[in-house]
Amino acid sequence: MPSSSSFSLSLQVLAACLTGLLIPLCFTGPAVALPALAAELHGSAAALNWVINAYILSYGSAMMVAGSLTDVLGRRRVWLAGLALFCVATLAIAVAPSVAWIAALRFVQGLGGAAAFAAAMSSLAPLFHGAARNRVMSVLGTTFGMGLAFGPLVAGAMLALARWPAIFYATAALGVIGILLVWGKVPADPPRGKGRLDWPGALSFSAALALLTLGMLLAPEHGWHSGAVLLPVTLSVILACVFIAIERRTTQPMLDLSLFRQRRFVAVQVLAASPAFLFIVLIVMLPGRFIGIDNMSALAAGRLMTALAAPLLLVPMLAPLLLRWVKAGTVCAAGLLLAAAGLAWLAQVLGHGTPADWAGPLLLIGTGIGLPWGLMDGMALNVVKTARAGMATGIFNTVRISADGVALALAGAVLAGLIGAGLARQLPADLPVLAAASRAALGDIQQATQLLGGQEALLRASYDAAFRQLLGGLAGLAVALAALVPCLLRKDGTQASRP
Repeated sequence: MPSSSSFSLSLQVLAACLTGLLIPLCFTGPAVALPALAAELHGSAAALNWVINAYILSYGSAMMVAGSLTDVLGRRRVWLAGLALFCVATLAIAVAPSVAWIAALRFVQGLGGAAAFAAAMSSLAPLFHGAARNRVMSVLGTTFGMGLAFGPLVAGAMLALARWPAIFYATAALGVIGILLVWGKVPADPPRGKGRLDWPGALSFSAALALLTLGMLLAPEHGWHSGAVLLPVTLSVILACVFIAIERRTTQPMLDLSLFRQRRFVAVQVLAASPAFLFIVLIVMLPGRFIGIDNMSALAAGRLMTALAAPLLLVPMLAPLLLRWVKAGTVCAAGLLLAAAGLAWLAQVLGHGTPADWAGPLLLIGTGIGLPWGLMDGMALNVVKTARAGMATGIFNTVRISADGVALALAGAVLAGLIGAGLARQLPADLPVLAAASRAALGDIQQATQLLGGQEALLRASYDAAFRQLLGGLAGLAVALAALVPCLLRKDGTQASRP
């Protein structure tokens, strides 16, 4: 009997890991299919961008609501419903008649993914404790990282063998396997909430986060001073204030605001956001740099990116073992410092030597970010009571996914600004420098060169200098986070004295 119970438990962990692989796989993988979508369905550049942005928008804004739903309705029920919605939307994408339909279905796909992943994480919380929970959560974090890091490579390999719908058919097939595992091996659990979901809080929070994410996503295209950016950001601030007022007055709030008075809870949210700036930005921006500036082929660029992604296969699973000798804050700080060193190293060598010379700093960055990555999923549950696991995972994953969109928008805007400043110092004022800098930041060097009437050499030099400055800024951010996180994770005297 114990062996049978252990086998069922292993299958439940497998179902959670499969969910943890599917959701981020759909974040980075479909980006590879955009050229094929443009060629076959003839979508505009803005519509194609929303194939990616719609998923980020819905997944991030719905995550905390999904976490609260697991507390109210039960984990298994929300898990199955989320996977079912995810699979239906994914299959519909494969047969969608236009890019606009795909973008709308990607929004629905993100909603299902948020529900499924929040329920998967919270379902493991009561099954493991202490070191065992840290190990299981590190495995779950590793699969999540694999989906983010290797999504483009998997999608690219499938595109080499078949048309773009194959990517979504394969993803839906994996989702069906996940449904069967959850249906057969995850025991039913009764709803743990005594009341209903805090709908006013849920709607105001989701709308606030969606509007903030929308504004950030539109910033690189329209500029920070545009009404298209300022209006949603302003509305998001107003709705955030409304949400706080609602949560303070309701008897059963979706978000217990008192959690943010706990330093350790805040530390976990800081860790959740850090990979967005120190890893996801590189995953998205480096391939464009390698191909557009360094004249590498797409295949060579993909191979080089494995140096950044490969450590996430192993390091997150090794990180919990270090807790036998050192504290979690020390492990996280060490990882962030390694990432800072890798970023500074990459800023020095990028553009010189051979791609083999660039693999070293990429490997160091991936190793560094893998250390906190392997701990933060477990820490997200350990800093709260088990009864609030759904809320905790919802907040944690909301921060993690929402930070991706914000980090990419900020990095793109900073890179464009630095390129523009470099060009403005050397070109006449009547040239469209800002427009050219924005195109260059997106990796479109040819279009940027046409806007400037030539000047390709100057444009490449300005891009290279700006990219180095961006890497230096990210390295400084990593150092600051390495100093902040251990301070936030340090227990005070009263906490340390308790058994």
